[in-house]
Amino acid sequence: MAEKILVTGGAGYIGSHCVLELAEAGYVPVVIDNFHNAIRGADALPESLRRVQQIVHQPILFQELDITNEAALQELFSKHRFSAVMHFAGLKAVGESVQKPLEYYRVNLTGTIRLLETMKAHGVRNIVFSSSATVYGDPKYLPLDENHPVGGCTNPYGKSKYFIEEMIRDLCKAERDWNAVLLRYFNPIGAHESGMIGEDPQGIPNNLMPYVAQVAVGRREFLSVFGNDYKTDDGTGVRDYIHVVDLAKGHIAALKKLKENCGCKIYNLGTGTGYSVLQMVQAMEKASGREIKYKITGRREGDVASCYANPALAERELGWKAAFGLDKMCEDLWRWQLQNPTGFSKN
Repeated sequence: MAEKILVTGGAGYIGSHCVLELAEAGYVPVVIDNFHNAIRGADALPESLRRVQQIVHQPILFQELDITNEAALQELFSKHRFSAVMHFAGLKAVGESVQKPLEYYRVNLTGTIRLLETMKAHGVRNIVFSSSATVYGDPKYLPLDENHPVGGCTNPYGKSKYFIEEMIRDLCKAERDWNAVLLRYFNPIGAHESGMIGEDPQGIPNNLMPYVAQVAVGRREFLSVFGNDYKTDDGTGVRDYIHVVDLAKGHIAALKKLKENCGCKIYNLGTGTGYSVLQMVQAMEKASGREIKYKITGRREGDVASCYANPALAERELGWKAAFGLDKMCEDLWRWQLQNPTGFSKN
């Protein structure tokens, strides 16, 4: 029997790419999502998952469900026998988290507590958690390895990821039969090479590359570059960008790690290479063959100058390494944007 994996928030950008990789690796993903970051498609399925079905030529099990709804979670776990959970569901906009901290703590923390309690009640003790490099705060040294101090987060979104990591670590310490892999993502970009699924921000993009792609496709007039006075080669912020398909494959490697009764393990998922905002703009100009207009504005609160990973531990212990470089990330992003100028929506 193929193993069933519960994927919370599986209709979102990273979740949908992981669902695709799960299906291709022979698992049976069961997806829950509340449509907070997803567009509704045909047959009450999220449009992203409808397209995943087309790519993998098999149906994807889906239920509309909010992880803060305990009764609905209990019912779901009674219906399916899960071998593990991949937990992506949560609010994720840094700027919005500063304006609505309570909402972020309510959804991200309470939702995760309900999920863990339900897992415990039904004897499911394996979880892969979607964490973030934001838990490191302002880097004390670079590249960032997993031993770097955490918790000095610059916004409630990052703090919610840090608190969830702590909850899961404490749980694994208290109950030895739990296994968890906490994956700290750097900056996922790109799209599946089919061009059928990709990042579709609702409203104004919070992340750099969707914004750059929307300028290239003509949806937005210019890019605002927040600050060019950082201590970097060209003065703009430097980040570690990772192809979303590489990231998704990291989750498959994490699932295999759980099988070793690994306890609680933490891994960076990044490439180890940092690129500046202006380097990313140039790479996207190359991929799209179009000029990308930008204006320099003031620094954005909470941004750090440079942030990139030391991904050696994931390679050593998970056998995982990012395979795709910057050109491939930008080419795949551009194909997605060109084929879907307004994202998953039809207008």
